[in-house]
Amino acid sequence: MDLKQIQELVKLVNKSGISELQVKEGDFEVTIKTGATVQPVQYAPAYTQQSSMAVQQQAAEAKAEAPAQAAATAPKADSGTAFKSPMIGTFYRKSGPDKDPFVKVGDNIKKGDVLCIIEAMKLFNEIEYDGDGGKVVKILVDDASPVEYDQPLFLIEKA
Repeated sequence: MDLKQIQELVKLVNKSGISELQVKEGDFEVTIKTGATVQPVQYAPAYTQQSSMAVQQQAAEAKAEAPAQAAATAPKADSGTAFKSPMIGTFYRKSGPDKDPFVKVGDNIKKGDVLCIIEAMKLFNEIEYDGDGGKVVKILVDDASPVEYDQPLFLIEKA
């Protein structure tokens, strides 16, 4: 086994995320180990593993309340422009389990207002409204739900 093959093995170990690779070829033996351990970093202490159960419970409660709230404040038709997710991650309507949602149906919003948080790789990203102004017509995603890139999150009616 030559140096180039060993370098390729090191690249393979680094890309794959495995912690150890052992290769035997005749009398030659090489073991490649990664010594790095990854520690998850928590950006917003409000969402810890202990509070994730509370978030899930609140999401279930909000889901149960949603039909009654939607009936009371529902527009005649689902008019408006879809505000889409700029990234993949987990959607949160509020900054913590004991906090108020950033926006509710019927709220007037303007450019720069925070609509939600999307958590990606333990980083909590505030998602700001980039339009001129409007009113939240409908919230299309449940709290603590996974979202995809370009997935509609809110229906916004122009002011």
